[in-house]
Amino acid sequence: MHAMQSSFGWLDGLAIIWFILLWVGYSWYTDRGVSAKTGLVVASHQHRVFWAKSILSRGLQVADAVLVGNLMSSVSFYASTTIYVLAGLLALMGTVDKVILFASSFSYYQGTSREVWEFKLLLLVVVFVIAYFKFTWSLRQFNFLSILLGAAPSTSEDHAVYADRLAKLNTYAGDEFNRGIRAYYFGLAAIAWFIQPLAFIVASTLVVIILYRRDFASEALDAMQSH
Repeated sequence: MHAMQSSFGWLDGLAIIWFILLWVGYSWYTDRGVSAKTGLVVASHQHRVFWAKSILSRGLQVADAVLVGNLMSSVSFYASTTIYVLAGLLALMGTVDKVILFASSFSYYQGTSREVWEFKLLLLVVVFVIAYFKFTWSLRQFNFLSILLGAAPSTSEDHAVYADRLAKLNTYAGDEFNRGIRAYYFGLAAIAWFIQPLAFIVASTLVVIILYRRDFASEALDAMQSH
């Protein structure tokens, strides 16, 4: 069995700093960076504007209500799933010794103390708590969107301003949902820390590469930008 370490090593500290920098940095880059205007966020907002204008010009239809309901169901599913994930993590904290014994059977496992394991689990708890708050705020904003749709004006002179409000609220809700999904990605990267800090660094970097390709260089983006 590997010898247990009583405290963090310098590589553990570097890994957690790298993880936080990547998460915060990529979130800023996606939402407010120079390239943000060329990504899926802006492309999605443009289509939300078209959708809002279409609703106000032709009137609210059953399909629109179904689409909003589908968006809310997706967010609700992730919010509920996150609660189960958190419950599992909290339960796991009570059986850390057994988990350590199991992990030590792997040849590539780098042994650490119980306290370090608990800190790693706590990191995962924090990540998924953030995800839960993102999903629930997204769900509330979709509820607000439903209220705005129900209160849509009938006079055409109010349509332009109201369509902008609808699109913005739809985008705010969608962005919060995306941030919750992003937390899931980084949460998966954090699992690699249980193997060794170098794996944590590599996994965090790979997550950013995957997210970047999907947000700024994917076929989905090309389809959203095609007119």
